[in-house]
Amino acid sequence: MRLLGLDVGAKTVGVAVSDELGITAQKVMTIPVDEERFNFGMRPLKKLVHQYNADGFVLGLPKNMDGTSGASVTRSKAYGKRLEKKFGLPVYYSDERLTTIESRRVLVEEAGIHDRHKRKEVIDQMAAVLILQNYLDQKRKD
Repeated sequence: MRLLGLDVGAKTVGVAVSDELGITAQKVMTIPVDEERFNFGMRPLKKLVHQYNADGFVLGLPKNMDGTSGASVTRSKAYGKRLEKKFGLPVYYSDERLTTIESRRVLVEEAGIHDRHKRKEVIDQMAAVLILQNYLDQKRKD
């Protein structure tokens, strides 16, 4: 089962993909979005769904640290509904608290990317990898 992991933000969507066995996640790309212009990045996602023969999506659920939901959770769930309607594929959600912080740490400490502009180019993709990898790991435990 191949899944696309998405880190949905107000301006970009980071994308990751799982291997066919659903064991590992790899970064793919960052898609620009513009909610005010109703551009939700569906065209590039359609290409990726076909390219990878995706069976579904895993979206990060950006809850607050105390577990409550805010505007970002609403945005993510609305995006998930768009995906279900557009592609007819299942959408799963994974708690993404701290994934952006963890992404930043990995990029600086492990990848040695200290330049803020270079990190910005891949941080959404890295967050998508962590969202998807957390989901895959949890799925294997269950």
